[in-house]
Amino acid sequence: MTSTATTHTDTSTGNTGGTGTGIDRVGVVGSGIMGTGIAELCAKAGLDVRVVVFSETSLDTAPRRLTASLDRGVTKGKLTPADREAALARVSFTRDLGQLADRQLVIEAVKEDEPLKQDLFATLDKIVEDPDAILATNTSSIPIVRLAAATRRPAQVLGLHFFNPVPVLPLVEVIDSVLTDRAVSTRAETFVRDVLGKRPITSPDRAGFLVNALLFPYLLSAVRMLESGLADADTIDQGMTQGCSHPMGPLRLADLIGLDTTVSIARAMYEEYKEPLYAPPPLLLRMVEGGLLGKKSGRGFHTYP
Repeated sequence: MTSTATTHTDTSTGNTGGTGTGIDRVGVVGSGIMGTGIAELCAKAGLDVRVVVFSETSLDTAPRRLTASLDRGVTKGKLTPADREAALARVSFTRDLGQLADRQLVIEAVKEDEPLKQDLFATLDKIVEDPDAILATNTSSIPIVRLAAATRRPAQVLGLHFFNPVPVLPLVEVIDSVLTDRAVSTRAETFVRDVLGKRPITSPDRAGFLVNALLFPYLLSAVRMLESGLADADTIDQGMTQGCSHPMGPLRLADLIGLDTTVSIARAMYEEYKEPLYAPPPLLLRMVEGGLLGKKSGRGFHTYP
């Protein structure tokens, strides 16, 4: 990658950032909803954040997405205007992976594509100079050891699985592979808890980890219920929000996650466990093949402006 472009420079002062964990400079690879959310979270924690994007268009859209999210924080009274400006000043955007050479933690947040992630980790391994740097993945389903094995430092590789929306939801799964150094995962847990202010839980290195291994059979069951004609999408979602106090119905949640991502995660878990409850239903596959990807495409099980 070439064509470095920085939209903000770090003008903050008195930043203690990740003092105590040795992490003050964070890299994020990927500028979608998850990547931008992780960047925002780290910036608000006082860290120097560099985000790698994959297109010239993203050099414009990613900063606008970040700014809009911070603006919502000001509107809701969760941030002061000064906090907003300070956070923006800590984040820079680039197309050059080489700009991550000085990072102490790099978090990968690209699409759920195993070969893409493996190639990326192999490249990051060559770029990131600090031998103690942590290379983390935000994957929802891919076993961590497969990504660690693409590097020469598998002991430094682990999973940090954030949840959408990242600035709001308090949980982060910390996933060791069989090759991860326990001291590295302890450092990561401390960073998540004490620097980012999130609640870390440890999960096994199995496809889907802990949360998605419980969540996705539920989501897929809702799709099967719709497919069978038992109820329509609105009724299914109302049943769970109004009958079980869920904040969002399963089909609307699948739309939010992205139906293509839902299929990728379901396939990874089915490959791991070979249990029918993890297999993506035909209706879900047809919708993805037809470009109905949920909220991001404007239409999924529900329609969005």
